[in-house]
Amino acid sequence: MVKKFFCLAVCLGFICATAAITSAQQVVNIYTARHYESDKELYRRFEEQTGITVNVVSAKAPELVERLKREGVGTAADLFITVDVGVLHSARQSGILQPITSATALQNIPPDLRDKENHWLGIATRARVIIYSRERVKPDELSTYEDLAHEKWRGRVLARPSSSLYDQSLLASLIVLDGERAAAEWVKGYVANFARPPVGNDRTQAQDIAAGKGDVALMNTYYIGQMLNASNPEEVKAAQTLGVFFPNQQSSGTHVNLSGIALVKYAPNPVNAVRFIEFITGREAQEKLAAGNYEYPANPQAKPHPLLAGWGSFQRQGIDYSLLGANNPLAMRLFAEGGWK
Repeated sequence: MVKKFFCLAVCLGFICATAAITSAQQVVNIYTARHYESDKELYRRFEEQTGITVNVVSAKAPELVERLKREGVGTAADLFITVDVGVLHSARQSGILQPITSATALQNIPPDLRDKENHWLGIATRARVIIYSRERVKPDELSTYEDLAHEKWRGRVLARPSSSLYDQSLLASLIVLDGERAAAEWVKGYVANFARPPVGNDRTQAQDIAAGKGDVALMNTYYIGQMLNASNPEEVKAAQTLGVFFPNQQSSGTHVNLSGIALVKYAPNPVNAVRFIEFITGREAQEKLAAGNYEYPANPQAKPHPLLAGWGSFQRQGIDYSLLGANNPLAMRLFAEGGWK
């Protein structure tokens, strides 16, 4: 069983959990911003296979980065896991990570899904697709992210607030691919097409399309899988009214959000940490991790869930992921200047 040891401490204004460590016990301590049952199941499997106890501290990614910076050489953390590459970039820039040198792990994950100097490795991806009303939109009306700023979509676009890391990374990718000026114009045009003020999360946009409040929105693919397989029949019914479109297939490719794992610079249990990295990037664990949360595996030898496979293969953006983190501050400024609240 995955063991969590908690003690209350005030950390940067929030109550955090600290994993207890004993020298007599083989452990690996993970600070994670992922909160999924599929991850917990893999922790249990790793414990069964290795006898190494997995201790988990969960919080939001920025909070964990700040905690790692504050703890420094005295940290309990061996590994850091998060759902956005911008956060991984920030962690690397903060000097709290060290390169992963395991030949097994590096063989498992292709170069385009890891840091150039291997300070982090991707473990799963979610495509940021265009979802649309099957009743009111024809697939041949759709093409690119950039096209959603065209006036033909006036009053038809739904969006979540600009605080979303997913949309921040998407805009950062457009800055890299199209340039700052074009990205700024895209924000203005996209905002002008909003059917209502930004609200909620990706699932909210899907439900509002089904309710007729708008016709198109951006959504991570894993949300669609969750909705189609939800216990709530109304959620399933709403998802079934939606179409899934992979944008920019004739140009720069579809943007993907990357979950990644990193080895903490002052990890107290580095050998165990590397064993966990090799485990979670392996084909079997990758298939279970991805299938459990309707994500795409980062290991190309692993097969995606049949639902995702049924959507077909797609071209993803060919981009240096570190540039997404580097351009995040500019993306946030363009959101503010363009009126995306």
